[in-house]
Amino acid sequence: MLKAVIFDFNGIIINDEAIHLELIAQLLLSENLRPDKSEIQEVCLGRSDRAGLQALWERQGRVLTPESLQGLMEKKSQGYRQEIEALDELPIYTGLVDFILKLRLKNLHLALVSGALRQEVEPVLRQIELLSQFPVRVTGDDTASSKPDPEGYLLAVHQLNEQHPELALTPQECLAIEDSPAGIEAARRAGMQVVGVANTYPVHMLQRRADWVVDALGELELDRVQAAFNPTPAVSL
Repeated sequence: MLKAVIFDFNGIIINDEAIHLELIAQLLLSENLRPDKSEIQEVCLGRSDRAGLQALWERQGRVLTPESLQGLMEKKSQGYRQEIEALDELPIYTGLVDFILKLRLKNLHLALVSGALRQEVEPVLRQIELLSQFPVRVTGDDTASSKPDPEGYLLAVHQLNEQHPELALTPQECLAIEDSPAGIEAARRAGMQVVGVANTYPVHMLQRRADWVVDALGELELDRVQAAFNPTPAVSL
């Protein structure tokens, strides 16, 4: 039975991937390193800043100390908040609010799992008046490992159970909403079924990884998805 839906943030709620790619390119230039857009996308999208920046610097033959890495993360986070605050309108995906309303009408619990920092996630959710819709928010501040590790998703299940002990929620009763191969893998490794939304990667890159793939959230047929969580029992003859 489907009991909870767990959202990614970047690339699912807000269309901000281009902002992240540009900020990472600026960080590389500030360190006299060569930015390569395709490499940044390959290494960083779907992963936490901590994991992505560390991997990028290693590819450039540089080793980051924990202090240097923290400094780069803070610089990028500050740049992100400045970029977001300068926008006249946040680039929220069309149909998101209606989709969340449909989930709430079905009495499904919602959570969010993101590698982004809390100071980036919560101001956006607050501004678009969705903060209260996600009482469980697992961010990059809360986990030691980045997607594709399942830690964040498993922590979200744990926190949902803490808030609602009567749920007795298991990962198999959760649906994850993701836009990247790393995010899809994280949810699958946690034991969840996954919807891949082709906001960031083309459909063909998500099809073999996710249980369902759509071009936009509004295209997802919730009744069919719920039916997959409630298989029809075999009839004895």
